[in-house]
Amino acid sequence: MTSLKYGIAVRIAFIWLWVSACQPQQTQQATEEALWTQANQLFKPLNTTPASPAENPTTPEKVALGKMLFHEPRLSQSGRISCSSCHNLSLYGVDARATSLGHNAQTGKRNAPTVFNASLHFAQFWDGRATDLETQAAGPILNPVEMAMESEPVAAERLQGIPAYRSAFERVFPNRDPAVSYLHITQAIAAFERTLLTPAPFDAYLTGDKDRLSPAEKEGLRTYIRYGCTACHNGMGVGGNLYQKFGVVNPYPHAQDTGRFEVTQNPEDKYVFKVPSLRNVARTAPYFHDGKVWDLEEAITIMAKTQLGKDMPPEDAQKIAAFLNTLTGNIPQTALERPILPPPHPATASEAP
Repeated sequence: MTSLKYGIAVRIAFIWLWVSACQPQQTQQATEEALWTQANQLFKPLNTTPASPAENPTTPEKVALGKMLFHEPRLSQSGRISCSSCHNLSLYGVDARATSLGHNAQTGKRNAPTVFNASLHFAQFWDGRATDLETQAAGPILNPVEMAMESEPVAAERLQGIPAYRSAFERVFPNRDPAVSYLHITQAIAAFERTLLTPAPFDAYLTGDKDRLSPAEKEGLRTYIRYGCTACHNGMGVGGNLYQKFGVVNPYPHAQDTGRFEVTQNPEDKYVFKVPSLRNVARTAPYFHDGKVWDLEEAITIMAKTQLGKDMPPEDAQKIAAFLNTLTGNIPQTALERPILPPPHPATASEAP
């Protein structure tokens, strides 16, 4: 009888030890599952199929033409500046300057945002003055501080005089008269920019590869959510889908630019900007509309103070930075391959710089 009682006691002790050992693992699994579920409620994995709007369908031929035009310096008055001058695709679509150099070495007052994943944004430019990529592409070419082309007709005429471009436009925009037009220039560039999508490790995590993020990166995601960063930086673009005042709780230390107010003249829009996407943010310094901050953790700390009214300790900024690094995506190989641009027509060769 004693032996029986002893055996039962041993079995009970074994079961208790087994249950105790399993509980931390089960709790950890439940915590991990809860984080993944919450992340999928707040974000969406990147759709890597380029958008194809009805008014400007995306086709391979149009994308190829747009890629050439994106790199084409002859769309500037000087013949030396192209879209890629400020949006270097090998640098994740930026130029690593606080503000870019434009015509006659002029500088604007706002940082050049990345063109990667720009198609996910609900508006373009820091102040949202362009509703889509076509409108955005039309702006810098004519801007006197940027590419400074004299007019839309002059831009079209310059390409019209290049036989290879004339043929390309006629193929991409058949039965259009004229085939080479400023509208078609911007439509082709926009079609190319819609292909600039960068799937990242975080997308793999959202779609079910839960081990794609390290424990430290998952802790960074938890910290990011806990602080409330998702109030503005959420969705597929992890931002880019609303306007927000820069300085909701505390003023931004370098506040000068009044942002969207310059577009609307509405006093409520003072210091309001489009919330940027955080995709590839670890590779697109300097930060903010004025490019004042170069360090990612410093930028995180400033955001916590100005937008949330919280003094974030360095260790939390480090955790969030670890998560933000999982948003660094793969640049499409085709984007890194620079196109061979058409030679000028002999009759216009003297126009080249």
